[in-house]
Amino acid sequence: MSFIRKIFGLNTNTNSNEEQIGGNEMLKIGIVLGSTREGRVSPQVGAWVKEVADLRGDAEYEIIDIAEFKLPLLGEPGGDASGAAGWSAKISGCDGFVFIVQEYNHSITGALKNALDYLRDEWNNKAAGIVSYGSVGGARAAEHLRGILGELLVADVRVHPALSLFTDFENGTFKPKDVQKDSVNQMLDQLIPWSTALKTIR
Repeated sequence: MSFIRKIFGLNTNTNSNEEQIGGNEMLKIGIVLGSTREGRVSPQVGAWVKEVADLRGDAEYEIIDIAEFKLPLLGEPGGDASGAAGWSAKISGCDGFVFIVQEYNHSITGALKNALDYLRDEWNNKAAGIVSYGSVGGARAAEHLRGILGELLVADVRVHPALSLFTDFENGTFKPKDVQKDSVNQMLDQLIPWSTALKTIR
């Protein structure tokens, strides 16, 4: 029991706990936008998640837009991969992630898969939550992403806010139901302790 208390930051010995998780530094959680297409709504969803998360005061949350990095298809000859170093640095600096995932043909976007494949060690031993959307809440894309994250040694949490195109969007504009805010907070309630725990082994 004492091990569990320590790994989740529940140790009553303040000095010992601070040594384990790197003092009083705030966790850094990247909110990764998983789509790059023109007319995408992921920036709306990401901004909403950040707004909900910032009210908690338990971590430093940042939007990470893969569209801002030059990441051609991995291994494609002649591609301008000048954004790869910046992408590596950005992901390295995070302790955990919230992936904003759209369902394309029962899976994640090619852009997100490509961005994940660009890195390896930078993902390892971190935690992630998933916020998905689609005709069935993006559930099939989220399940595909879980398998990829497992291979990258990213621990994905159980709670999964799933946004429906029929009830949480209106004419291409994101208008989430109130219950979705509770779901995001429940997801973050799991993500923060796991991110804290995994920081101790990196």
